[in-house]
Amino acid sequence: MLDLFQYEFMQNALFAGLMIGLISPLVGIYLVVKRLSLIADALSHVTLSGIAAGLFIQKQFGLAVQPLYTGMLFAVGGSLFTEQIRKRYPSYQELAIPILLSGGIALGVVLISATDGFNVDIAGYLFGNILAVGRVELNTIFIVGGLVLIFFTLFYKEMFAVSFDEEHAILSGVRQRMIQLGFSLIVAIVIAVSMRVVGILLVSALMTLPVATSLQFCNSFKQTMFWSIVFAEFSVLMGLLGAYYLDWASGGTIVLVAIVLLLSGFLIKRLRMKFVS
Repeated sequence: MLDLFQYEFMQNALFAGLMIGLISPLVGIYLVVKRLSLIADALSHVTLSGIAAGLFIQKQFGLAVQPLYTGMLFAVGGSLFTEQIRKRYPSYQELAIPILLSGGIALGVVLISATDGFNVDIAGYLFGNILAVGRVELNTIFIVGGLVLIFFTLFYKEMFAVSFDEEHAILSGVRQRMIQLGFSLIVAIVIAVSMRVVGILLVSALMTLPVATSLQFCNSFKQTMFWSIVFAEFSVLMGLLGAYYLDWASGGTIVLVAIVLLLSGFLIKRLRMKFVS
């Protein structure tokens, strides 16, 4: 199996997958705790609009625009828009999700139709293709991964406080708005760089499924974080091997492995309860 990684494209895929497997559940665990899991879906559709915008600019103006960067730009814009909606509707903050989701889909459909509809490029971003990760995308993924790790290292206590008890965190002097804005931007860029691995349609799954599996048997926040990363990395590696050996879609395979792990967790927990009782 090690012979696979003598090829540059497999090395790119491996390193990209390992980094995404690290940062996606790291972000996802806070989304789950804050009950904002669906925001990842909404931002992924906004990212699709950014990808379509990049491809549209390439076609109409002949500019060498990298769709990954336009997707990231749209995702960041979407996260900032979400924060504004949440401020305007403090009692109905979940309204930001359907507004962002519907707007992202609408804009994406219009831009895709203006770029002669769905093509190979769009499909690659929709469903993911870990084997197609290039050197430029790999470098971007590592830069984003570094930013994510720095953010959570510096603001771990603040993020923990805001996620579990926002009111107490504010009374304790935590700059909640700044932390929330920073976290929203982190979510946006993680979604943007993850789409090449699992695809826009499945990116939220890699953020939440490993966390859901870990919650079956973990008793602390740090344990849940650790095992979420382990399950995500395992899912990515199995998806990579499935994409290479079986010629399966990498994004779908990664998510299916994550689902199998979740169902296995349900089964093991049920058996344990049955035999213990």
